[in-house]
Amino acid sequence: MTFIEVAGAKVDTRHYIGGARVASAETFTNTSPVDGSFLGEIARGGQAEIDLAVAAANKAFKGWAALGPVGRGELLMKLAELVEENIETLAQLETMDNGSLLRSHRRGVMPRVAMNIRFFADWAINDLHHEVFETRGHSNNISWDPSGVCALITPWNAPLMLATWKIGPALAAGDTVVLKPAEWTPLSASYFADLTKQAGIPDGVFNVVQGYGKEAGAALVAHKDISRISVTGSVPTAKLIARAAADNLTPISFELGGKSPLLVFEDADLELAAQLAVEQYDNAGQVCLSGTRILVHESVADEFAAKFIERAGKINQGDPRDENTDLGPQIHQVHFDRIKGFVDRAKAEGADIIMGGSPNDELGGLFFRPTLVKNPAAGSEIVTAEVFGPVLCMQTFKTDEEAIAMANGTEFGLAAILVSGNKDRAEKVAKELVAGTIWVNCFFVRDLRAPFGGSRKSGIGREGGNWSFDFYADVKNTVFSPNGWKE
Repeated sequence: MTFIEVAGAKVDTRHYIGGARVASAETFTNTSPVDGSFLGEIARGGQAEIDLAVAAANKAFKGWAALGPVGRGELLMKLAELVEENIETLAQLETMDNGSLLRSHRRGVMPRVAMNIRFFADWAINDLHHEVFETRGHSNNISWDPSGVCALITPWNAPLMLATWKIGPALAAGDTVVLKPAEWTPLSASYFADLTKQAGIPDGVFNVVQGYGKEAGAALVAHKDISRISVTGSVPTAKLIARAAADNLTPISFELGGKSPLLVFEDADLELAAQLAVEQYDNAGQVCLSGTRILVHESVADEFAAKFIERAGKINQGDPRDENTDLGPQIHQVHFDRIKGFVDRAKAEGADIIMGGSPNDELGGLFFRPTLVKNPAAGSEIVTAEVFGPVLCMQTFKTDEEAIAMANGTEFGLAAILVSGNKDRAEKVAKELVAGTIWVNCFFVRDLRAPFGGSRKSGIGREGGNWSFDFYADVKNTVFSPNGWKE
């Protein structure tokens, strides 16, 4: 079976290599987290398929680079248009594939896919430049040259949107791409490959190899003909990839996990704080940026908790295809069991579970109730490890200094959320927080012109604007002398 139908859409289950579909001798099973239904058997790639894809990307590189930003931009703009024409199909596919809310895919996620592609194409054409500057009469000319073949490894929590954060700048920079999607969510990448074909993007410029990380992913990041590796994933996976990349000195960019704090000061608007805190359950808690450690000033902790529980109690958990649903299932049984293990161990250690704390037996399947753990022990697993599910912790602090120390007290540094009514305090605290992104009295505001990435074990490098092109391109300075010219 080389095609499956999901929500009326036909999706090819084979790899997309060199503009053609390629099968593998082995497959892996894809099931939906929504209802456990069988979706199809997906081609299981390995070294042979990776070699074929890298060769195709290498062959296409010179021609794609030669098109220049304008030529590439025209094709990428067409691709963005095709995404917009297929938003409903893409939304339905990803909801069945990863269990995220259909309404979110329709209104935000899939439109953002098109935006990602269009933004970087436009940036390469209009904004990717540096003013010429002089050194003792010599002119310095900065350029961003295409680097070669990029290996992109992407996650399952927002598969296509997060993939196009990488695909957009890589293709706009003049690189070619081999994408290895997460094996739990293979469908949207395969459908997107067909859209690149329809857009007229030359064969070999964009390739998709499906499969397991330890097989296809490992072969890809270790390949000698890869010029860049960009990964969104976990810290353990990143360590393996870094070791593989080291043999070839391949530049890498990592966006990894987080255990972000949400700080609520005594002068905060507590209604706003409770609203922002409940938003951390978005996508069933499967968001790396989520402020899962709620740190509240002790003087307002009880009032905040009451407002939070009131809001959280209105969350409607159920079928993600229903427009009225606020919280869907977890992605996979393996991940569901992982989340439950974290909560069960916290209970065994005596943690106070004041909300949720168990599977939703009424719904069955992969639904875990939104959970709040109050005053867990400092340094405990539930406080320091990334759960990546609908599980929040609440702790209290006495002083700003204590709040900052608690906020910075993990190995991560991806994001932070700060709620305060005093701008001077907010600015002072924000300067002390270790994080790649800090939101003050807001959450999830993301502009593609801004740098995105993490500190500490939350990542290496930044994405967005010129920062993306600094990674995907070879940045070059050409110095022209005022002497020696015969004209």
